[in-house]
Amino acid sequence: MHNLDSHRAKRILIAQAVATLVVTLLGLVFGPREALFALIGGATALVANALFAFWVFGPYSAAEPGRLVGRLIGGEVIKLGLIVLVFVTTFVTATTISPLALFGAFLTVQVLPPLLANRIAG
Repeated sequence: MHNLDSHRAKRILIAQAVATLVVTLLGLVFGPREALFALIGGATALVANALFAFWVFGPYSAAEPGRLVGRLIGGEVIKLGLIVLVFVTTFVTATTISPLALFGAFLTVQVLPPLLANRIAG
């Protein structure tokens, strides 16, 4: 079961990487600033989910379900912390922001591949 889940997580992360590339290229249609913020938004979702998957799918013992629950909670805290850190840093350091590109790309990369997970994972 663990191998199947980690394989599915890898496939979803690959799909999220492709989605990040697509939203960045779509942002480029509207200008380089929008492409940059689409890249930041998409990459934030991708990297946060990759950290979560790395944290959760590391070695663990099925005989210790409490540790697995702790890994899930810890992974989610790390993921959310990274997202907040990137968004706060972006808003503090950027002189002009394209919120539609930033949050639209983030939501697209965060939501679309998991919605299509059964198709992606095969």
